[in-house]
Amino acid sequence: MKANEIRDLNEAEIRQRIAEEERDITDLRFRRSVTGLENPIVLRQKRREIARMKTILREKSEEAGA
Repeated sequence: MKANEIRDLNEAEIRQRIAEEERDITDLRFRRSVTGLENPIVLRQKRREIARMKTILREKSEEAGA
């Protein structure tokens, strides 16, 4: 998901997406330890996407507070 697409979401939707991605990471880590992953790069991509969403969420909360 691109940064512009994330900025179009409201804060509640971003928080929900972050929670979903964190659950996905937990599941992927478990699968990686049990059977291995076909594409281990997915973990890195998910971590970066979460960081991107948290950054935009912080920006939105600062805008609302300012």
